[in-house]
Amino acid sequence: MSWQTFILHLFTYGILLYSIVILICYLLIGAFSIMETRSYLHKNSFTDYRMLASSTETPSMSILAPAYNEGPTIIENVRSLLSLHYHNLEVIIINDGSKDDSLERLIEAYSLYKADYFVNQRLKTKPVKGVYRSSNPVYRKLVVVDKENGGKADALNVGVNIARSDYFVCIDVDCVLEQDALLKLAKPFLEATTQRVIAAGGVVRIANSCEIEGGRLVKVNLPKQFLPRIQTLEYIRAFLLSRMAWTKLNGLLLISGAFGAFDREIVINCGGYNSKTVGEDMELVVRMRRYMEELGEPYKVAFIPDPLCWTEAPSTYRILGRQRNRWTRGTIETLRAHKKMFFNPSYGILGMLSYPYWFFFEFLAPIIEFFGTLGLIYYCFKYAVNWEAILIMIGVICLGILYSIFAIMMEVLTYHQYKQKRDILHLVLVAILEPFVFHPFVVWSAVVGNFDLLRKNNSWGEMTRAGFAPNKKI
Repeated sequence: MSWQTFILHLFTYGILLYSIVILICYLLIGAFSIMETRSYLHKNSFTDYRMLASSTETPSMSILAPAYNEGPTIIENVRSLLSLHYHNLEVIIINDGSKDDSLERLIEAYSLYKADYFVNQRLKTKPVKGVYRSSNPVYRKLVVVDKENGGKADALNVGVNIARSDYFVCIDVDCVLEQDALLKLAKPFLEATTQRVIAAGGVVRIANSCEIEGGRLVKVNLPKQFLPRIQTLEYIRAFLLSRMAWTKLNGLLLISGAFGAFDREIVINCGGYNSKTVGEDMELVVRMRRYMEELGEPYKVAFIPDPLCWTEAPSTYRILGRQRNRWTRGTIETLRAHKKMFFNPSYGILGMLSYPYWFFFEFLAPIIEFFGTLGLIYYCFKYAVNWEAILIMIGVICLGILYSIFAIMMEVLTYHQYKQKRDILHLVLVAILEPFVFHPFVVWSAVVGNFDLLRKNNSWGEMTRAGFAPNKKI
């Protein structure tokens, strides 16, 4: 056997083995997602959220919303947060050294004054310039913090220091929450008996083309633009299938930075958000889980499948590429920082299943796919068409399409946010097109992210948004 033939067989059967493992993972994720979703819907049918909304027994919560140059939309966004149905609530807006008039707009709109406010500096942060409260009792839940610019992680750490609640909810200030979002997010903490719930995440959906009035979502529409529409499918697949399955296994490693609740005491004990990574949301969850594993205490990271938070998705390839590049770098930084857990039985599910899955199928998958495709193209031009490898690739693509269609079916059978039949047909069409026109770009962005990390490019990347304006479709 020549060395060329040996390499060809190694390449072909390596791809085949990898594809079989991915297939098994997809099947298991689908099965566990169905079980967890059915269980959640059954338990949720007995919950009266109207009673929770007025109850004084609900756990206290602080919303932490970092803001940087959000002047045009910040008044409406804050008004939306203040209108949420929750009794024991404080809303903390952290002005992270904005260069525009964000702070001045807030002071004028909410009658703010600089308060004599004690800040317990349990987490080290950039200096706080001032803490503002409202002289209007209607806005008694509002706290505005002005600080030197230090990035999102540093701003959140300031919020954790300022907060007086047992739990805090981290959100992006430009997100739109459902009115009962906090009630549903608080439920796992209320139900905890034998395990301590250290964090809970909620579903994030795409708000592009939806109708927003007064900071509230009034009508759900499928995005009209191609990129936001295809990301809608991607988010449905990620949240409704993958994260529900990992919740069933109690192996969830990621809660979206756009919307998640955390046990403040555990976060402080772990040292707060890491400002040296661009993936501070994932890194914090992994560090909190590692902390609890090393203490040997029973714990859980919960996930709520209800559509609770709506955010604007990138609508250009330039912005999308920056986002996926950053996600890749954040993932690698987190895995590298906690490599001790890799196949370490001392960390249970976290070390033996969650970490290896992220390593092989989140970190390595784009690299294997990219260089595998290049190798296949080279071999076909240099020697002969490798039909075995091509058939395997076609099979993987078909599997991905079927998996996406299954996610669409789960959405229709559960929360059914897109009511019109044509919307479902559009999502199915997007599922068919995704492997050819969207997925390759995501893979390329991830590969570039790997190279940027090697070159020590730690930039966040500008994420320009259209923003939520009053009575505006975005």
